[in-house]
Amino acid sequence: MTDPGHLVDELVTELPGWLPSQRWFAGKDRPVTAVRPLGATVLIDGDPQLLHVVVEVIQGDRQEPYQLLVGRRSHPPEIASSSWIGADGGLNFYEASGDADLTALLLDKIVAQGRVGPLVFEHEPGAELTGGLRARPITSEQSNTSLVYGGQYILKLFRKLSPGLNKDLLLHRALQTAGCEHIAEVVGSITGELAGEPTTIGMLQVYLPDAVDGWAMATTSVRDLMAESELHPEELGGDFAGEAERLGTAVAKVHADLASALGTEPVDADELDRTVKAMADRLDEVAHAVPELAEHVPALRASFDAVRELPPGSSPISMQYVHGDLHLGQVLRTVGGWLLLDFEGEPAAPVAERHALRSPLRDVAGMLRSFDYAAQQLLVGQPDDPALTERALEWARRNRAAFCEGYALGAAAPLGDPREHGELLRAFELDKAVYEVAYEHANRPDWLAVPLAAIARITHGGE
Repeated sequence: MTDPGHLVDELVTELPGWLPSQRWFAGKDRPVTAVRPLGATVLIDGDPQLLHVVVEVIQGDRQEPYQLLVGRRSHPPEIASSSWIGADGGLNFYEASGDADLTALLLDKIVAQGRVGPLVFEHEPGAELTGGLRARPITSEQSNTSLVYGGQYILKLFRKLSPGLNKDLLLHRALQTAGCEHIAEVVGSITGELAGEPTTIGMLQVYLPDAVDGWAMATTSVRDLMAESELHPEELGGDFAGEAERLGTAVAKVHADLASALGTEPVDADELDRTVKAMADRLDEVAHAVPELAEHVPALRASFDAVRELPPGSSPISMQYVHGDLHLGQVLRTVGGWLLLDFEGEPAAPVAERHALRSPLRDVAGMLRSFDYAAQQLLVGQPDDPALTERALEWARRNRAAFCEGYALGAAAPLGDPREHGELLRAFELDKAVYEVAYEHANRPDWLAVPLAAIARITHGGE
């Protein structure tokens, strides 16, 4: 079998210029100074060839591991131009997630169960899988890469790796054991090695071809509202409030199942202090990088400090595993109801932070912020129009309220009605908006006005 060492040495010289062009690469906020190979496994040898490569991307004081699927062929396939790694340098390297002939191997290995070098392929106990299926990548995904096999399975490849069992797989398995109805079934996984520790690199689930993305449903409703200037949201045929309420109930049930399966911890004064410190630290970091946030810093700091004054025993909120990055793009509507996806947590957050127990209010705040984004998305880049802005806010208020009402109806909802915890919910929303400011500043400057406007509105007593 080919020794991949010399191939990888050539490959990494091309990666500093190629990685920032990839949608899933999280380090677009600063230049890549170096790339160091951590490991390479030959999955298919000869012509064509498929390599699994793990590299460490160095960006100043930041060092993060990523995985790549790298193909080499004498007759290259038809793939997106952005997948070519070494074409300009005379090397025949390409990112192979779009090569259906090569990626079929990944599913077949999971079906057969086995090991290739450090990579372990296995299916879940009792799962009966079908192999021999070709894959197509989902092009809309941002932080990872997912491959759909024959309309039956979806394999998520975690691009940025962290040692140990990935939180997404951990929580899906726990929810599956608890009999949760609001997730897609996990049927297999791929495990590699990082820093001497078994590390999740892929998760296989049942694919639901008829499911509809929550963001698409919500933004279609907003588009209908903007086209009917004389109607209120509740008067539209495409009113989303009923779905928002059902989504709130689904999220509450997932929270209840996570608490039952993995336990909870009480909130004490030290935890409130840690929460406020984390919010303040994020605020300081983002305000330093984004000048437009400066005028809001005093009001934000006051909102965060108010959390420290809350009596620890004043509410029934406890800490538990939560989704960690919940928004309308992380949910699917099926004929049977709403499903939650992608339990990794915020992609930019450190691993320890993503695995930490948190208040379920963080997920509620994330979804409330997502309703605001859905309402505003048609206004981005357009001239100011107070009438359209007010209609967007009207849609957001109606659906935010419906979501909270639905959450309160959820079986054994950990929070009851989230609006009863106003001070803490407000702080979590503002903290999420600060995170959004950092993201938009680095990735989509045209969208920066959306979280900034929300911060101004919330700190002045609006929703």
